Amino acid sequence: MVTLAEVAQHAGVSASTVSYVLSGKRSISVTTRQRVERSIRELGYHPNAGARALASSRSNIIALMVPLRTDMYVPVMMEIAIAVATTARTHGYDVLLLTGEEGPDAVRRVSGSGLADGMILMDVELDDERLPLLRETDQPAVLIGLPADTTGLTCVDLDFKATGALCVEHLATLGHRDIAVIGEAPAVYERHTGFAERTLDGLRSRGRELGLRLLHRPCGGGYDAMAVTLSRILDERPGTTGFVVQNESAVEPLLALLRQQGRAVPEDVSVVAICPEQVAVQASVRLTSVAIPAQEMGRHAVEQLVAKLDGRGGDEVVLLTPELTVRASSGPAPAQ
Repeated sequence: MVTLAEVAQHAGVSASTVSYVLSGKRSISVTTRQRVERSIRELGYHPNAGARALASSRSNIIALMVPLRTDMYVPVMMEIAIAVATTARTHGYDVLLLTGEEGPDAVRRVSGSGLADGMILMDVELDDERLPLLRETDQPAVLIGLPADTTGLTCVDLDFKATGALCVEHLATLGHRDIAVIGEAPAVYERHTGFAERTLDGLRSRGRELGLRLLHRPCGGGYDAMAVTLSRILDERPGTTGFVVQNESAVEPLLALLRQQGRAVPEDVSVVAICPEQVAVQASVRLTSVAIPAQEMGRHAVEQLVAKLDGRGGDEVVLLTPELTVRASSGPAPAQ
């Protein structure tokens, strides 16, 4: 292992100068800093993490809280987590991944132990029980999600309310008046998960403005659950010609069931999905969709947190603008 003293000798400077270049605590001339950095690269020097943490009172670790629940689409959660990890590395941070459903206990454990310099919280509920404790601690934190009250918080998310409005606007423009919303599993709404509730709010409020008849039904994962949900929708609203789907595991079962019933997409019914781009383009009918910008959300969250850690950032809500991509699954409503 190359030592700091060896770097200093190679660069022709004192060990304290190398330390100041690494920590940034003192101003070093450009020429000297470049010489030290060149020696670090040539020798392959890596600062000892434990010693660096003691010297700086920092762990250079970000805690990422990702409760992995069976009713959530895990690939999206992990795509966000990977984006957080890769972005954190570019800023010199490692990521501690916490996947349990510990709630406030996880916040208390991280903030009280010095495990991490800051926290990023995912799967945010409208009245998230972690937030009171988060507001009490002085440890920097960012939410990927939007609670009902954002006072004193920094949040990053897709604008799901605008997403819902965008979906119904698209179907209304095509002449669809009876629209069914196939939502997430019932448990997601029971715990008032922010993204699902806000999407529904956007769908309903814009639907009322446009004079649409909207029916929302939660749906569990898999073919059987989708079959029951679709049957119920068509019994209640047989004139339904438009579907908005916010449930990745329901997409392919829905398309298969519509084919079995002789309902062509998009000639008889149109389908719009809120899902990852990969799900939309690989479906049996390429789906008109609003993509979930998972990588962008993860990147923004880290950048907001690093700004806070460096004393540059304040409380802020960043909502990413949704974009709808028209593909083969949406078309004009059939003539009555």
